Amino acid sequence: MKHKKIQIGIMGCAKIAESLIIPNIIRSESFELRAIASRHSVKAVSFGEKFDCLAYNDYEQLLNDDLIDCIYIPLPVGLHYEWAIKALNAGKHVLCEKSLATTTEEVSSMIETAMNNEKILFENFMFPFHSQFSFISSKIEKNFLGDIRLFKSTFCFPIFEKDSNIRYKKSLGGGSLLDAGAYTLMAAQMFMGESLSIVSSKLNLHNEVDFHGSAILMNESNVIGNIYFGFDNFYQNNIEIHGTDGSIILKRAFTAKEDFNPTVIFEDNKGIKEIKLPICNQALRMLDNFAQLINNKSLTFNHNIMLKQAKLISKILQNEK
Repeated sequence: MKHKKIQIGIMGCAKIAESLIIPNIIRSESFELRAIASRHSVKAVSFGEKFDCLAYNDYEQLLNDDLIDCIYIPLPVGLHYEWAIKALNAGKHVLCEKSLATTTEEVSSMIETAMNNEKILFENFMFPFHSQFSFISSKIEKNFLGDIRLFKSTFCFPIFEKDSNIRYKKSLGGGSLLDAGAYTLMAAQMFMGESLSIVSSKLNLHNEVDFHGSAILMNESNVIGNIYFGFDNFYQNNIEIHGTDGSIILKRAFTAKEDFNPTVIFEDNKGIKEIKLPICNQALRMLDNFAQLINNKSLTFNHNIMLKQAKLISKILQNEK
């Protein structure tokens, strides 16, 4: 059965919306871009002309558009809670950039509001939809690693303009944990499971904003996890999984662009083998999955994962108090 296209509105003119999500919405067979809203009317008009859609100069206008089925929110993390709640209560499904919110209580409230309104709330982690993860998962299922002993992940990038970039504004939910660190925690959940807990952690603060940090994790099987994330390092995003019989390493785990061939490194007692994988559009695959959830009314698809993610983040933040 073919569903009609889902009408989507964009809340804010963020770079990720312009360069990645909107182009893939236009490519998608599941969505139709209806409108974009910005508090700066010039930006809204510019985006509207560029992407051939309606332009609203107020977020409320977007929510009041009865033809819009869902809202994409690429606003700063500190604004996610307010506008996701408003969108859900306006009867819209919500695709929200990570991290969902700044506290566990806010995430729990967002999930409850989504359930009460029978709408999908989707935290936008795209990397799990890249085919490299199904590839290495099949290797793990075939016992290439043996028993998993250690999970490691790092996501770092060079420093931005500190005076203007929202990543360094505490009031807007800035900090490396809610940004880069969130990826490493989500990846740890993927490979270590929901029994994950924080053993120890450390955030390095500058003007109350964490510029880099790390954490030691453990699950119920005593598998150890080691994550590191930062805003003032050389660019890297990788995953390593080490077991009793071998190891698997992904060198571009989180940001493999649609024209990029990722390389997976396998190592065991027989030696090292590098396999170059096909290109994959993880953004488009994420959008297709989001559309399926909306069409199938899969309301509780990953609420436990989203709430667990928030609890892990909160635990690391509490360790600094």
